[in-house]
Amino acid sequence: MEAERSPEISLVAAAGIETETAVRRTETVSSTRVWFLLATLIVGYIGIYVCRKNFSVANPLIRAEFGVSKERIGEIASASTLAYMVGKFTFGPLIDRFGGRACFLLAMLAVAAFAGAGALAGSLTSLMIIYSLNRFAGAAGWGSMVKLVPDWFPAKSLPLAMAFLSLSFVFGGVCATLLAGWIAELSHNDWRWVMGGPALVLLAILGACWVILPRTTAARPDDRAGTDSTKGLSFAQFRELLAVRQFWVVCALSFTLTLLRETFNTWTVDFFQTEGGPELSSHMAAFLSTPFDALGAVGIVALGWVIGRVATQTRNRLLCVILVLLAVTIFLLPQLAKHSLLSATVAVGAVGFLAYGPYSLLAGILALEIRGKEYVATVAGMVDGSGYLAGILAGQAFGRILDVGGYALAFPCLALLALGSGILCLFLSAHGRARTPLPG
Repeated sequence: MEAERSPEISLVAAAGIETETAVRRTETVSSTRVWFLLATLIVGYIGIYVCRKNFSVANPLIRAEFGVSKERIGEIASASTLAYMVGKFTFGPLIDRFGGRACFLLAMLAVAAFAGAGALAGSLTSLMIIYSLNRFAGAAGWGSMVKLVPDWFPAKSLPLAMAFLSLSFVFGGVCATLLAGWIAELSHNDWRWVMGGPALVLLAILGACWVILPRTTAARPDDRAGTDSTKGLSFAQFRELLAVRQFWVVCALSFTLTLLRETFNTWTVDFFQTEGGPELSSHMAAFLSTPFDALGAVGIVALGWVIGRVATQTRNRLLCVILVLLAVTIFLLPQLAKHSLLSATVAVGAVGFLAYGPYSLLAGILALEIRGKEYVATVAGMVDGSGYLAGILAGQAFGRILDVGGYALAFPCLALLALGSGILCLFLSAHGRARTPLPG
């Protein structure tokens, strides 16, 4: 096996497409079905999120119940994030070995079980352990999905399908917050119901996924019966993976872009409150920050549609331009906020639009391109895990920069990070040659 797979065949071979005729026949015969299967996966991953992000709603209720500080609650969040990162590295090879459907269903079942158990926790220590196990099990969800999707879609449609799949983590947090808030209201702010109630929703979704998701690896009717991509990565192949330049570039991009994304997720409301002054309420600051995720979702779908229609070198240059524009926008944010909060709000939306698209490619279409669908879960897990190493820095390290020089210093630092990410995109191709345009 070559240490670096030729870009001319990378994504086409990864998607298992043989001829342009077969692709078009597949799109005609099974288009409605595969998009329905994709929607089922998205709902399933949102189900995992409602048992994860509910912790943010339960947070103040748990503090009031146990009479502890924010720092103590923060330890639970940090421990669970570490468990999630370890799960990313751990489950990838298992998913590649045993298949996406079985691992996806087991992940949902385990998350539901640990979410229910969290409601019975008698101490903060036991809650931290159970919630960390919840996050650890949930780490198998994304890899399981990207293992399944390449068997369902032709190469031209695959980037857009992966883009829609990425919307699951954008909207998952929204659905989780709304559901947990509703449960809190119904239960008169009982944190045990807030932590355990979403497990019932996930179990219902699990039942639907069990019935709907196909038991064979090939959901398209013209796929060959023997097309089974559950092989797993051997030690020799793992060493070859580590020799692939594109793999390291994607991991580096995961680190930088996750740091950008998590920083804005954590600090955007504070940015508006700082720039708006004491007369700006927390509610209004939160409202002004919403364009980041809203336009981020638009950016994911738009870039996914474009990526399936361009060659590799064009894609890489496009990503570079997008991230350079992102760097300029972030650099100008403090000045725009001094001009008006409306200008800053528009800029924050632009940051989300420009940042989310490239980020969504990393553990999806680019992970698939590196070593094909046989090992996509392993590669995606390692790419995602690299990003969560950076996510830890988004809180403490960025906060330290803010303490030193405020947003006038912190945002230019992020702009340099975005600029470096844009330069990295020029090295995404394994051999620097444009791949053959995708068929169809």
